[in-house]
Amino acid sequence: MRMIRLIGSMALVVLSGSSLLAEKAKAKPAAAKAPVGERSTYKKVGERELGLWVLKPEGWKAEDHRPCMVFFHGGGWVGGGPTQFNEQATLLAGKGLVCVQVEYRLLTKQDADATPAKCVADAKSAMRWVRAHAAKLGIDPLRIGAGGGSAGGHLAAFVGMVAGGDDATDDLKISPRPQALVLFNPVLDNGPDQGWGYARVGDRYKEFSPAHAISADDPPALFMLGTQDKLIPVAVAKRFEAGMKAAGVRCELRLYEGQGHGFFNGKPGDPFFDQTVAEMMTFLRSLGWIAE
Repeated sequence: MRMIRLIGSMALVVLSGSSLLAEKAKAKPAAAKAPVGERSTYKKVGERELGLWVLKPEGWKAEDHRPCMVFFHGGGWVGGGPTQFNEQATLLAGKGLVCVQVEYRLLTKQDADATPAKCVADAKSAMRWVRAHAAKLGIDPLRIGAGGGSAGGHLAAFVGMVAGGDDATDDLKISPRPQALVLFNPVLDNGPDQGWGYARVGDRYKEFSPAHAISADDPPALFMLGTQDKLIPVAVAKRFEAGMKAAGVRCELRLYEGQGHGFFNGKPGDPFFDQTVAEMMTFLRSLGWIAE
């Protein structure tokens, strides 16, 4: 009887140990997601090397002249990283595009300048790097698009619409302007009338706000937004769309009923991920960047 109890106790210890190991395994953080593609340094700031990741489609050759999409991640200029568009980039590469995701400097509490000046400077530097290396990357320098979500959408629109904000070390003879914009609940208005980021940029908002820099030579834009977005009101989006159309610029606003900020994030199979990717594909196909 004592032996049976001893065996039972040993079994309980083994089971408890197994449960503990299982709980520890569950608690162990997953490996950080890495950006898809090959890393290159596009700029050095002090001792820091800023990178971008280039994803090439199957069958890629250096002599190709493929269209390219450059993606900027969201995070309010203070967070996030260049993995947000891994899934979208992978799907576009499957359609023959070269895709790029950009790392840029984030704002910190220690920054004397609280505006996103260094974010926009990095975005322009990255676009210039991509265009300057078009031959090596196998891309058409006249078919480079910019895309992004939230604050990353702001950077994508900024490089396409706003003059200035350049890094002093950039070769300004190389244009940072994309030929198309794919914007996922982007921050486009930094002004005092329902704009986002006004508390940070203040009276300097016109230096940063794409909505206040609309002109006839802006690139065509796809703008996707949830109707319940608490950061970007639908009225602001419609005002931007109207301003673009008044300037003779193609702007397609797509509203997603009942959806909040970041609704497009996810993976294939998620309804709003699939819907926004389909809209992006249709838009790029209309430009001739994706074959029928």
